[in-house]
Amino acid sequence: MSIIEEKNQRLRSDIIKHLYYKRVLSLTDLSKLTKKSLPLVTSVVNDLVSEGYVMEQGLAPSTGGRRPLMFLINPDLKKYIVAIAMDQLVTRLSIYDLSRKMIIPVQMLSFDMTAPSSEVNVLSDFINKSIYESGLDKADILGVGIGMPGFVNAEEGINYSYLKVKNQTLKKYLSNELGLPVFLDNDSSLIALAELNFGEAVDLKDVMVVNIGWGTGLGMIMNGELYRGSGGYAGEFSHIPLSNSGNLCSCGRKGCLEVDTSLLVMADKAEKAIAEGAESSMQELFKDKATHPSDHFLQAVGQQDPVAISILTKASFQLGKGLATLIHILNPECIVLSGRGAKAGKMLLPPIQQAINEFCIPRIAEQTNIKLSTLTDEAELLAAASLMIEHSQF
Repeated sequence: MSIIEEKNQRLRSDIIKHLYYKRVLSLTDLSKLTKKSLPLVTSVVNDLVSEGYVMEQGLAPSTGGRRPLMFLINPDLKKYIVAIAMDQLVTRLSIYDLSRKMIIPVQMLSFDMTAPSSEVNVLSDFINKSIYESGLDKADILGVGIGMPGFVNAEEGINYSYLKVKNQTLKKYLSNELGLPVFLDNDSSLIALAELNFGEAVDLKDVMVVNIGWGTGLGMIMNGELYRGSGGYAGEFSHIPLSNSGNLCSCGRKGCLEVDTSLLVMADKAEKAIAEGAESSMQELFKDKATHPSDHFLQAVGQQDPVAISILTKASFQLGKGLATLIHILNPECIVLSGRGAKAGKMLLPPIQQAINEFCIPRIAEQTNIKLSTLTDEAELLAAASLMIEHSQF
């Protein structure tokens, strides 16, 4: 492929990428976003239209001048992405088209990543089975994007914490088993990208995205881009030593913020409170073993159960102490509370704000807005799909 052909291929992919994130754009918009001339962008978009990748949507609403023609990815285009969101205990899978439409309902697999006996083939079998049952032709699937907890080297496709494979990377193993390109990344980093591209961080430059889940994670957006640090592991917020409980963290150390703030810890505290005689709606909820206690806990919070709210309030206050530290160091314009735990909604905000007011210098704190994600637990799935958009050529 010549240099000119490579540049043209890159521009095609960039145009698809921007339309994927923004849905509808004009030729002028695409020229500005790709930093390419309008005639060149027009030529490439016309090619994409003739090939069925892109279609005209119509004219933009009138703003007083000439109304530009708008373009979007063809919703009938048969190109798909398998998106997988993994946490320590449950793996979720869905398939999206390039219009970000979910093609199949979310599939669930109970899979304990932390168990020494966890077999990677269980994961690959689950993915292959889900693809087969979807009825889609594998040739139409661009690949598989996976978000997972742990120390993930996204470039090499290795998870140093979980799912180690002998003599090859996790990425290469899964790609061979599935017969598809596979890309993986840390779950909190992906959730931050989802908020940047689709959620509360759109068009913002400096944002901290807190992933409230089985653990407590952090993704950092700096100058409009994901910040990974020199080794790719920036954002290990949950291991700031702010806890006085003496409980052992999953990292093997004591004092980590995570031992006070994760959903697993909150659900465990709820079960202990009930065992000690506390009256709560969770007494009945916890009898349903088909649903994880953390999800029962969030349901109880939504129902304003006093025991659940008390536990959430204490955990959120501790989270706020950690966020006060981040605000002092990074001075972000916004902090987004995202991930599964964002389902707790506005219940999270008062104790977090109280802690920030108590521990943060007012002049700095007042410059940071605290927002609740509207993506909640779909954030990681959306961002996992985006992995393929970032790495695909069209």
